Amino acid sequence: MHPNPAFRKPDTARNIAFARARGFGTLALNAEGGPLISHIPFVLAEDGGFVELHLVRSNPILRLLDAPQPAVIAIPGPDSYISPDWYGIDDQVPTWNYVAVHLRGPLERLPQGELRGLLDRLAAHFEPRLAPKPPWIADKMTPEALEKLMRQIVPCRMQVEAINGTWKLNQNKDDDVRLRAADAVTARGIGSELDALGALMRTPPEQT
Repeated sequence: MHPNPAFRKPDTARNIAFARARGFGTLALNAEGGPLISHIPFVLAEDGGFVELHLVRSNPILRLLDAPQPAVIAIPGPDSYISPDWYGIDDQVPTWNYVAVHLRGPLERLPQGELRGLLDRLAAHFEPRLAPKPPWIADKMTPEALEKLMRQIVPCRMQVEAINGTWKLNQNKDDDVRLRAADAVTARGIGSELDALGALMRTPPEQT
């Protein structure tokens, strides 16, 4: 998380909503040879209390989970390089604007019998967004194919003990400066989801 408190987001509800909407992040745990990282889909509980996820059986993270282990899931949002020329004022330096939320807590391996319910909840979280397409459900698969798939993955849960967000959107700049940078991000930024980032930068700082 960014150390500048101007960019730290204390609004837990908004951080939860952001993480739930994204539903994809980078899981990291410490290991003897260095950090282990896995990019995962997940479902965060509505109250932010826990994360449900699954890992492929060959993932080395699973070998650490004979007991719960401290873990973090980093969820990135829109981002862009910010040129100091975009501000229209002197004595500025380049930076990078972005949104990110970190979830921290102990990760544990769940009994295999909990996998089917987890997969159903994961699909139910994302499929309605694809309407008017009828939602995909696991019952569309043959039992044999579903069973083969489920033998290859393992259910896990992380109890969320801390939720931290960074919303770095030039809210430390005057409104006219920030809005000029937002226009430039939308027009020619370098990053991802530039329209979304520009829109967030145009939001008054007290509402970000």
